[in-house]
Formats: sequence, structure tokens, C-alpha cells
Amino acid sequence: MNKEQLIALGLTEEQANGVITGFGTMIPKSRFDDVNDAKKQLELDLASRDDQLEALKKIDAEGLQAEITRLQTENTDAKNKYENEIKETRLSSAIKLALHSKVQDTDIVTSLLDKTKVELNEDGTIKGGLDEQLKSLQEAKPFLFVLEKKEQTFKGWNPAAGNADKDNELDIGSNFAKEANSKGAPAEKALNPWGQ
Repeated sequence: MNKEQLIALGLTEEQANGVITGFGTMIPKSRFDDVNDAKKQLELDLASRDDQLEALKKIDAEGLQAEITRLQTENTDAKNKYENEIKETRLSSAIKLALHSKVQDTDIVTSLLDKTKVELNEDGTIKGGLDEQLKSLQEAKPFLFVLEKKEQTFKGWNPAAGNADKDNELDIGSNFAKEANSKGAPAEKALNPWGQ
């Protein structure tokens, strides 16, 4: 409060000067409450920070470092395991795809192969190492492989259809047919080429 506010409350000017001299300028209660609440909150925050510092002092730094190292090792192992599984799956798929029409059972033949010798290209196709193993396996166990189909050829004689070696020569049956067709329809009394 200031001097004018004290005079407005009914004090004389001397009384207002005495109050101000004795107490100085007064702070409103709302402002006092705001500052007091802020002080209390700061004291609580300071106590909370002290508790956090005490809790941090109790933490074992070496134990935390060991735990971090253990987790990093587990993550690296999991990543390597995943990459190996993906590589194994790609390799098995490529081998089965290459064998599917050559063998009786791809699973059996795949289990007999040394997959460490088989190399893959970036696109997933087989680069090498499979053909050599298949040759030796086919010699040792030919029953696992599908026989190659060869085109069948029949040997024998051709029916009366002309002489294939000489395009212009016709056989006897073809000559009779040609002769009958060139004369047109035979008359009733015309001689039959068969002599009847």
C-alpha cells in the first residue's frame, strides 16, 4: 500500500506517513502468496534433486557398463544368427530350384550335398560348386536322378506313299490313282484298271 491508499482508508496524512515510515511500501497479499508458493515449489524441487543425486550415487557404474556390454553382445549374436539363417535359406532355395527337374527328390539330394562349397551370385543364382558335386553323386547314386528323355525313332519301312528318295517317281498305287483321276469318271463299259 502506498500513502494515498492509506489516506483513502481514513488515516490522516501524518498517520499515513508514520505507517509508511515504519513499514515501508506494502506488498499486496496476492503477490505475497505467489512468491511464497514459488519458494515452496523451489524447496520441493531442490529436495527432489537431492534424492535423485543420492540415487545416482548408489548406482554401480561398473555394473551398468557390464550390462551394456552384455546387451551389445546379445544384439550382435542375434544379428549374425539372422544373417546366417537368411543366407542358408537363400542357398537352399537356389539349390532346390537348380535341382528340381534333374533329381527324383530334391530334399534327399540337397541333404547329401556340401553346401559350404556352393557359391551364390548377388541375384541368388548358383555361381559354382554344385555341378562338380552333382557329377560325383550321379556316378555314385544314379537312381536319385531323372533319366534324360531321348527322342524315340522308329526304324522300318514306309507304307506305299511314294519313294521318298526320288521325288518325281511314284509307286504303283499312286500311278493307278493318278491314271484314274486323269481320265475322269469311267464309263460303265470302260475297262477297269484292275482288269474286271
